Amino acid sequence: MKPKPDLMQMMSQLIETPSVSCTRADMDMSNQPVINLLASWLDDLDFKVEIVPVNKGKSNLIATRGRGDGGLVLAGHTDTVPYDENRWQHNPFKLTETGHRLYGLGTSDMKAFLALAIEAALMFKPEDYKRPLIILATSDEETTMEGAKTLVELSKPRARYAIIGEPTGMKPIRMHKGILMEAIRITGLAGHSSNPALGHNAMEAMHQVIGELMRWRTELQQQYTNPLFEVPVPTINLGHIHGGDNPNRICGSCELHIDIRPLPGMNLHDLRHQLNLRLSKVIPEHGFTLETFPLFSGIPAMETAATSELVKAAEKLTGNTSGSVAFGTEAPFLTQLGMETLILGPGNIDQAHQPDEYLELNRIQPTLDLLHKFIYQFCIQ
Repeated sequence: MKPKPDLMQMMSQLIETPSVSCTRADMDMSNQPVINLLASWLDDLDFKVEIVPVNKGKSNLIATRGRGDGGLVLAGHTDTVPYDENRWQHNPFKLTETGHRLYGLGTSDMKAFLALAIEAALMFKPEDYKRPLIILATSDEETTMEGAKTLVELSKPRARYAIIGEPTGMKPIRMHKGILMEAIRITGLAGHSSNPALGHNAMEAMHQVIGELMRWRTELQQQYTNPLFEVPVPTINLGHIHGGDNPNRICGSCELHIDIRPLPGMNLHDLRHQLNLRLSKVIPEHGFTLETFPLFSGIPAMETAATSELVKAAEKLTGNTSGSVAFGTEAPFLTQLGMETLILGPGNIDQAHQPDEYLELNRIQPTLDLLHKFIYQFCIQ
């Protein structure tokens, strides 16, 4: 086994290796250089390393130390969001230490966690592991979740527990809402505005759809509530609308994009079915066609029981009661693989997706201490 890499060097190299994922093909990058970097370190450090192809030249990495059943996954995504270089005061692809902070794209969300996970794993000798520790690095979390979905399709990795190092400010998170983003398109018939009988106004039909969406939102919020969330009800946001082309033409087509944030216990497939059923009843029978389609496949809501051994351990070790967040993660996909999953990382969500993203230096040692204790409890003891 070669000497272990220096923690700050690992962080630096991860930040210096661009891996932006984006829905725009011209901005999307492969994460393969990051995966190769991690694989080279972990292979040298006596981990069993598997690189799992995803798509478009992207991959996941599964690195295992120890054998047997159970064990713990420490998971992080290798991609970052795009960045606006003009708004950064620091080089996004250079780890810069200033004012007790480490600046760089991915410091908080969340490449730095992968370096911390490796550093914590190396505090134990390979022969110390009675149950496996798995370091998992995924692709496309910021866009399609294809990395996590590929793992579900392949039914791997297998472990009893998983911690995802998303930015939570060191507070354990056991629940988050799901995300649906849907498009609703109505096609009518354009015509001269001087005579409404010459066409079918898609914008007027969309007015009926919007009214039905707001009624449905009220019903969902009366039916579902969870006081453990800051916003304790499911939400429906009307986020984007476009229709027509000129004031003196009857609007022939109109499209609305909505965002739905369901609570745990609300099924994405059922919500899509309800959406289509309700909207089909308010569209006029003649002169209009209605189409709905997902803008992406969606992220299920996630909940790990408060009685989980992992949750109880996290609450004891951090001194914080486990909570909830509104943003989505890869946690529901790891849950589908049979793991009790927790979200816990050193960054702050306020830094995620922001110019001059940073990680507080004073979070590094507490994170290492915390991961050391998790590994000891679930893989060594």
